[in-house]
Amino acid sequence: MKKTIIIFLILCSVISLNTMAQKANNGEQYGKTFNLGIGIGGYSGYYGYVGHSLPVLNINYEFDVASSFTLAPFASFYTYTNSYYWGNKNYPYKYYNYRETVIPIGVKGSYYFDKIFNANSNWDFYLAGSLGFAIVNSSWDSDYYGDRNYYHNGNSLFLDLHAGAEYHMSSHLGLFLDLSTGVSTIGLAFH
Repeated sequence: MKKTIIIFLILCSVISLNTMAQKANNGEQYGKTFNLGIGIGGYSGYYGYVGHSLPVLNINYEFDVASSFTLAPFASFYTYTNSYYWGNKNYPYKYYNYRETVIPIGVKGSYYFDKIFNANSNWDFYLAGSLGFAIVNSSWDSDYYGDRNYYHNGNSLFLDLHAGAEYHMSSHLGLFLDLSTGVSTIGLAFH
């Protein structure tokens, strides 16, 4: 009797999964997409205050989780060099250089509003949120003996909001714009 119940439950699960897969195939799929974008950052978001604009590279891979909802693990990258005027009685006052490299990593959840907006198949519209951790590495000139944490914000947890759109140039290539509270990006989507 137990074997019969287990076989019945497995059979029901397989039929249910098959039905869900068929329904998903009838609707538009947003996942299985590699996104490569570039943006301008430096003033806000998890990048902290830099004092000037700088290019930021972002990559992510979206996969379908539910109807009109995707998750995308991501990584971003930026680096910059700046100088700091410092000195004391033992060391001469001068400008010392430091370099900071930041690599934010995390996951972005996107909900697509194509059905609500009744958008044609060439367009995708979404709202999203991303949660992650910024890995920060700072280095200074070797002859600098001041506070090496002067500009260092440390590793930080962040939460960003996004609104975006993608135009499908073909079934395998799209162009997207992602407006964000962190760093807004423009880029290519490879389906």
